[in-house]
Amino acid sequence: MGLNFPTELDDWRRWQAGQHRLQRMRARLSGTARETPTLGIAVRGAAPTVLLAIDSRSPSGIASLHGLLSRVPELAVVSCVHSPSELRELLGGEETGARISEIDVLPDSLALVVGAGHYLPAGAAAWMLATRRGLPMTVVQHGLLTPFNPPLPPQAHVLAFSEAEGAFWASGRDDVGWTVVGSQLFWDAADASAEPAAGGVPQYLGQLHGAELPRRGMARAASRFWHETGAVYRPHPSEVDRLSRVQHALWERQGMRIDRSKRPLAALGGPVVAAFSTGILEAAAAGLPSWSFYPDPPRWLAEFWERYGIRRWEVDADPTPAPARPAVEPAQAIADAVLALAEGAS
Repeated sequence: MGLNFPTELDDWRRWQAGQHRLQRMRARLSGTARETPTLGIAVRGAAPTVLLAIDSRSPSGIASLHGLLSRVPELAVVSCVHSPSELRELLGGEETGARISEIDVLPDSLALVVGAGHYLPAGAAAWMLATRRGLPMTVVQHGLLTPFNPPLPPQAHVLAFSEAEGAFWASGRDDVGWTVVGSQLFWDAADASAEPAAGGVPQYLGQLHGAELPRRGMARAASRFWHETGAVYRPHPSEVDRLSRVQHALWERQGMRIDRSKRPLAALGGPVVAAFSTGILEAAAAGLPSWSFYPDPPRWLAEFWERYGIRRWEVDADPTPAPARPAVEPAQAIADAVLALAEGAS
């Protein structure tokens, strides 16, 4: 199995829009619908060859892309989640605020665009610039892949966690290549190396925000797991919409503990359980026992567990094994690959 939408970004966007129709309608009625974001732009150096697009402050997003900030000497950055002043602090150099149409102010020395893809604002703006200037795009993997991931840009080169991940994301396309670099998130988790607490209470990682599984199914799985184990529920950082907050409040009235501390997974101590969160493998890398739990999984989810070697709570006695640790730190491997690709494209 590969991506449901291996080539057409518009098809993926229509699917995603259909999954979040109710939230969008409520946002329009309440006047909180998002406007086109203002992009923060920063440039370090006189002639940068790499443009880095940042669309997320999530731990996985930071782990995959932020290592380039200190490892690429001359660099341009466009971000929809940082203000210009924040970018100056991160990068040093000149900065400005710009609308998407103004990204063309970036230097002509650029030879390569790097990001998480072309489906979010900064990545989309960088991709449009790349298309106008004839630049290649490199996509850095930051989380686990499902069939619902957005497609890669045409002619993209992927920096993947593993050979299997590169092949899965390419989904048979002959215009996509990949290089295996590993996961910085898992590398950092292994360095943290937690000690499992004896008799620790399981932590269930929330994913109510996701479009891959129905909200009803996610809520039912979390509720059942809590009833059976007394688990603590750890909301995903994106569970801030009204429906998620209502669900959290309902669970708390029923006696479920909600962990909003945002502590690193390695600090939790007890077993970590989720439906298909990247946190399952992150916890395994840190030395914590981790499993999946989602009753009556759809076919794609069962295949997802098998592809990543994820063990099932009610089925497997042994927890999920830690991901293989690469010889080179992934952040450095990503930087080395990006610099080599930029030099080859110059």
